[in-house]
Amino acid sequence: ANKDAAFGLRPIGKVGQNRDNQGLSEYSIAANDSTTIYFQDPVKATAAGTIDQGAAGGAILGSLNGVFYTDATTNKPTWANHYTGSNAATDIVAFVADDPYERFEIQSNNTAASAQTDVFNNADIELTAGDSANYVSKAELNDSTLSTNSAQLRILGVSKDPDNNEIGSANVNFVVEINEHQLKGTTGV
Repeated sequence: ANKDAAFGLRPIGKVGQNRDNQGLSEYSIAANDSTTIYFQDPVKATAAGTIDQGAAGGAILGSLNGVFYTDATTNKPTWANHYTGSNAATDIVAFVADDPYERFEIQSNNTAASAQTDVFNNADIELTAGDSANYVSKAELNDSTLSTNSAQLRILGVSKDPDNNEIGSANVNFVVEINEHQLKGTTGV
């Protein structure tokens, strides 16, 4: 059986045989944005030129890997693995794994059994509040949206993680790429 321990979109390497430097791009988060963005939460681009927490449906830019800002109270440079909502800092820089060909691991929310035939199908994400103890995402692949139609994620395979690679059991970890990627789209936000 697989363990039930969601962790969001964990970058694991790129599709194909090109060099993978696992680089992170920098984006801004608006001061006082009220949404907490957890480590490895999917993020999306906003019309304001900033990023915010992603949601089910719509383009995804990548996954959050941390933020750096000058604390508005202490005036000290601060690093965190997450963005705490309503942060008053005006210089928030978010580090995002945003390569359009990045592969990610994500846990399926399927409480029954996943199947090998799920591979190469598409599904949206399911976003719930992350773990408040260490601010890790609890985003999962929403198995109920699995289809051949366009969706946020494309399943490329099953994880090699021995704790979560049992196909035919609940909570399998899939290897995915972002199918509806902001940087692969032809329109802006």
